[in-house]
Amino acid sequence: MRFSAQSHLRRPVDFARARQSGRRHFGGTFTLWAAPQPTVLPTGSRIGVVASRAAVGNAVQRNRAKRRMREVFRAHQTLVPPGFDLVMVARSSLNRVDLTEVSQRFRQACETLFRVKAPASVQTAPGAPPPAPPSAAAPTP
Repeated sequence: MRFSAQSHLRRPVDFARARQSGRRHFGGTFTLWAAPQPTVLPTGSRIGVVASRAAVGNAVQRNRAKRRMREVFRAHQTLVPPGFDLVMVARSSLNRVDLTEVSQRFRQACETLFRVKAPASVQTAPGAPPPAPPSAAAPTP
């Protein structure tokens, strides 16, 4: 899915509102705030990313951290219900861990904040049929 310009938080008022009235989740490598939009926008959910010099480091490290946070949101924005503004703040460990771990922590944060279950990623061999869902009926002995 594409991360469009309308998906960005831009105004300081929006960042402040999300931080003051939103719910917070500590993801280890980032902190995520989620607040409902005052009026639901047709563009869906928006995100603002923050990487401070004190927490992350020099400009190169801050830009890398912001690119990684935007990529995680882009890949998993379907987990965020429409009508929410997110603020994602990088912690010092964000650039030291693998992107798959950051993605996993973002999915866990979405499950916690929005009470949605992320789909399990099941990998099968190319050309193999998908695994059958578990049966609801218990076998009788």
